[in-house]
Amino acid sequence: MALLRDSRAWTRRQFLVRFASSLAVAGLAKPHLSRAADRPQISGGIQSGDVSDGSAVIWARADRPARMQVEYSTVESFKTIIAQASRDALPDADFTAKLQLDDLPPGQDIFYRVRFDDIASGLAGESRTGHFRTAPAAGKSISFVWSGDVAGQGWGIDISRGGYRSYRTMLDNHPDFFIHSGDHIYADCTIPSEQKLPNGETWRNVVTEEKSEVAHSLAQFRGNYKYNHLDEHFRAFHAEVPMFAQWDDHEVTNDWSPAGSFDETGYEDDGTPRLVARARRAFFDFMPIRDIGVRQARVYRKIAYGPLLDVFMIDMRSFRDNSWNKGDDHRGWILGAEQLAWLKRELAASRATWKVIAADLPIGLVSLDAVALGNGAPDRREHEIADLLSSIKRAGIRNIVWLTADMHYTAAHYYDPNKAQFQDFEPFWEFVSGPLHAGSWGPGELDDTFGPVAMYQNGCSAAQGDNLAPCFGLQFFGRVDIDGASGVMTVTLKDVDDRDLWSVDIVPQPQVRPAVVAQHS
Repeated sequence: MALLRDSRAWTRRQFLVRFASSLAVAGLAKPHLSRAADRPQISGGIQSGDVSDGSAVIWARADRPARMQVEYSTVESFKTIIAQASRDALPDADFTAKLQLDDLPPGQDIFYRVRFDDIASGLAGESRTGHFRTAPAAGKSISFVWSGDVAGQGWGIDISRGGYRSYRTMLDNHPDFFIHSGDHIYADCTIPSEQKLPNGETWRNVVTEEKSEVAHSLAQFRGNYKYNHLDEHFRAFHAEVPMFAQWDDHEVTNDWSPAGSFDETGYEDDGTPRLVARARRAFFDFMPIRDIGVRQARVYRKIAYGPLLDVFMIDMRSFRDNSWNKGDDHRGWILGAEQLAWLKRELAASRATWKVIAADLPIGLVSLDAVALGNGAPDRREHEIADLLSSIKRAGIRNIVWLTADMHYTAAHYYDPNKAQFQDFEPFWEFVSGPLHAGSWGPGELDDTFGPVAMYQNGCSAAQGDNLAPCFGLQFFGRVDIDGASGVMTVTLKDVDDRDLWSVDIVPQPQVRPAVVAQHS
């Protein structure tokens, strides 16, 4: 729990007493303590996350053991300080620190200032400022972006080509928050110094020791996250826009499953592969994600963002069955019984106009790693999705939209029971958008189990081939706008150059009818 402190200014006498005490502790014979090199520094950027109407998580990393100090205000000048909070950044967490700010005013711009103090001497380091907006208490308009897939396939930071340009483009959209759909890192992909491009040019990466090998150690997993903070656009974006973070496979290794993915170090006493445990620890060290009660290190959660929106962050990795999505027994699962029950319960309890299910994988694109197996009645993991969709229909829950990334192209899928093998559900939309900065792929194959129709898709052509480098422009994110007056949700698929590729308006429905949709390009 963050330690709140009185923000009142010191009197001159209090300042002199504190100053004299500091000198006594530090000693006049140690003038080197005043050097900049001896002051704790912020290593990388600062981040906020999991913002609701009254709380937010703040994250930063120091370059040594230090105490993170956070003060926050509703004015950019910090003329008036709401409160202060602190948290130690220690070696056990690789000098990262995060704390939760509570009792924040709803619908308000919050400016926060972060610095690290030396724990022994109290000597203060540099300060950096960040910003976020709390969820509105009334029906105000909302705008947010989503995407995923960063630094994949060896395409790292090429400064001469603008680095992580998508983050600059998303920042120019001034979103209220950002949903990261997973693959923040590619722990199983190295970043080489150079890669050849199909046009004969050379892609030149910023390189680090920790990204020179596939990650196995905790230090290597952490080094993957630190690599992203080397990019200026990444740092600028996260200082201004709060993130709702989830994970997918490349935070651990390609297509990992809970017990089926391991290395030579074996398993923990509870059966968790040590590889997965190290990856999970690094993820929570570096993500501005809140702890959820006794079940710490849980990725799935609901984030309430005012009366218009609830976001359901789901985890399609940690509780899945431990094989490829195939088998003669026709049994499989991807959410697990506990998470599925939670999602049904929370969706039924939601009173928000819109319910966004933020998924780390699509449900209608054929993949042995995901859900869809090909045309036909539900099988294996599809049974779990069928159960969820039919329960949503029975409960009369309306206005559900699925958002994801993972596929390295962008698409809009409309799920129509009239075109489906399994028909016990109400129509809904699923939108796919990514990568942010990784190789691009061509559109995948849809199956007819739940009747998805590709209303739009954009990715590599057959002539371009797969794993097209980020410099060729096929990098994507999505933007969602919810109008505060009408409640209409507008979903726009966009590219790295901020072009609107395709858009749809979805009218919220209070009754058991398919959503009325007005499309525009």
